[in-house]
Amino acid sequence: MPAVAIIGASADRTKYGNKALRAYRRMGYEVYPVNPKEPIIEGEKAYPSLDAVPRNDFERVTFYVPPAVGLAIIEQVARKHVDEVWLNPGAESPELEAKGRELGLNIIVGCSILAVGVSPAEF
Repeated sequence: MPAVAIIGASADRTKYGNKALRAYRRMGYEVYPVNPKEPIIEGEKAYPSLDAVPRNDFERVTFYVPPAVGLAIIEQVARKHVDEVWLNPGAESPELEAKGRELGLNIIVGCSILAVGVSPAEF
């Protein structure tokens, strides 16, 4: 089963960090919500950081946090084996993109929900 870590997953069902969790789960992904303030999101155990996630390999890590938060966590992503790092609208910045590429990450700027064939409007 493919795995995705959702940085900025949210318990608020109106937020894209929550919609992403539900979309990826619907599409058969094993989801790992990352949020330092929430212990459970949509019935899934949430982790305070990516380093705290027990899994070390992901098909995707997708960001739903402001660029400054992304810059603070991007090195944690580089410590895992990650095929794609998605910077969703609002999470992207030239600095974060550059830092990710400098760390050898495959950075993709776009909506990762649409990329799995689901519209955020469905949620």
